[in-house]
Amino acid sequence: MSNKKQPALADIMYSGFCEKCKTTHTLGSKNTLELCELLMKKLDREKRIDFTVPSADANPDLSTDYLFGNARGQMFGVMTYTDNQGKTDAAYAFSGQYNGIWEVAGWVAPIIDTTEFDSLTKTTELEIKRIGREMELFPAESKERKELSLHRKQMSRDLMQKIHAIYRLPNFTGETKILPEVAPSNKGIPTGTGDCCAPKLLNFALRNGLTPRGIAEFYYGKENRSGSKQHKQFYSSCEEKCGLILGHMLCGLSSE
Repeated sequence: MSNKKQPALADIMYSGFCEKCKTTHTLGSKNTLELCELLMKKLDREKRIDFTVPSADANPDLSTDYLFGNARGQMFGVMTYTDNQGKTDAAYAFSGQYNGIWEVAGWVAPIIDTTEFDSLTKTTELEIKRIGREMELFPAESKERKELSLHRKQMSRDLMQKIHAIYRLPNFTGETKILPEVAPSNKGIPTGTGDCCAPKLLNFALRNGLTPRGIAEFYYGKENRSGSKQHKQFYSSCEEKCGLILGHMLCGLSSE
């Protein structure tokens, strides 16, 4: 078990540098921590995330057992917001996919159109795997194998560029940019950028005309391999992924 000091709850922040404003935009965890605690208790009690269906109809793939096995834990997030009539409510997210599943009722949808994602990846990934099998037919240093390897790498790069282009990131000034337009061009874009809880929650707010008031994320499940995330601990947004895009997404949101 890691002995790393956990961040103070008052320091839980979700932020990123905005190239347009040349400043860092930040959203705190106001009015969200109690809701996170309630969500943790619900996960403890129900032992699944498909809360909207009766236990008899629960999908075994959505059991919390998944989070304590080889896959280890996952981040969960809560966002409080007000709608255009001043009503306050909350939205909930899990990071990435849950056991290979993108969308679960009661949780906000991913930023990407999953049908578009599946259309992009299905055929290309099969071809990449086919090339990998073909490579095994040739000696390691052969010309044929090297050419196939270069072709496979280029296909993978092209696929990632197409995937990045379907991450359409809105902000509170009414501007929408695709991921490569937001992330710094001199750095590679880490896999999973845009799939964390905070971007998903902000996207939900932006697409539905809601005003976020606070966000908090916690980790639930078996400690991650690096020891940097522990069960039921709160964490601010990650710099390596969310730090690239939250500045843009939060742009135009009043600090009030």
